[in-house]
Amino acid sequence: MKSSRPLPLSHPSGDKRFKILDATMKRHQYQQDALIEILHKAQELFGYLENDLLIYIAQSLKLPPSRVYGVATFYHLFSLAPKGKHTCVVCTGTACYVKGAPEILAHLEKSARIHAGETTPDGQVSLLTARCLGACSLAPAVVFDGAVCGYQTAESVQERIKEWLKE
Repeated sequence: MKSSRPLPLSHPSGDKRFKILDATMKRHQYQQDALIEILHKAQELFGYLENDLLIYIAQSLKLPPSRVYGVATFYHLFSLAPKGKHTCVVCTGTACYVKGAPEILAHLEKSARIHAGETTPDGQVSLLTARCLGACSLAPAVVFDGAVCGYQTAESVQERIKEWLKE
């Protein structure tokens, strides 16, 4: 008697990361409800979720690509583009917004010539925003490579970015 479970799709690239991803999907028994866990594993393996990878996951889980894309774009932890060597996250929560986050963000976008959610062409810096970091007493707060820094100004943030670009 044949199993109704799909066989893992083989990826023509022969990339071993797909075998690990296939094993993850198999461990979750190709359950559509495991989509978030599978997307996390895919991002861990590949660094980001490009369109071909999302389509591969959709086909493997027998889901419409629009649903997989919708989940990947809804959660801010997923990235559809490669991230830079360094990340700068500007908090845009109420306290930070009132105390200057828009000015910090505008200054960074202008000086780095990228918009929030993008990475510099040289792959050095990704500029991101967060709805709230939970560091309201430090407003405006910015996260540099995972370290929260409070009381930031456009100038202080720009200095840190300049240091990164010198590397």
